[in-house]
Amino acid sequence: MKKIIFTLVCSVLFALTGNAQDINSKGDNIIGEYLSIKDGSKSKIRITKAANGTYTAQVFWVEKPLDANGNKRKDLKNPDKSLRNVDVDQIVLIKGLKYDADDKEWGDTKIYDPTGGKIYSVDIEFKDAKTLKVYGNIWGIGKTVYWTKIK
Repeated sequence: MKKIIFTLVCSVLFALTGNAQDINSKGDNIIGEYLSIKDGSKSKIRITKAANGTYTAQVFWVEKPLDANGNKRKDLKNPDKSLRNVDVDQIVLIKGLKYDADDKEWGDTKIYDPTGGKIYSVDIEFKDAKTLKVYGNIWGIGKTVYWTKIK
């Protein structure tokens, strides 16, 4: 009888562990590099997984990194004054992004829009295998942009 109970307990634990790994691996589908075109401006964004299991999105390339004087453009519209000296090709757009396996989307955090200096709630899901649908909103009023996976 003890062997049967032990076997059942082990089976349940292995099933739960396998399910957690499956959820994590599906959440990891978002990891990669994306091209974003917003208001005619192109940028590339890298999504990585943080040590705590959440995801971070950071700009790593912009089409026009220099200002009229030939200097690297900065994140001048950032509401956090301590971040206004960050180069435009190093701006962190999202921190703490979480995957929801039931809804098959990422969210539960904010996204920063450096073009307007605003911070929005964000929900992200795959529109298709190569396209992320990124929806940001404030008080239910929002905008959708699409990021195309390039790597």
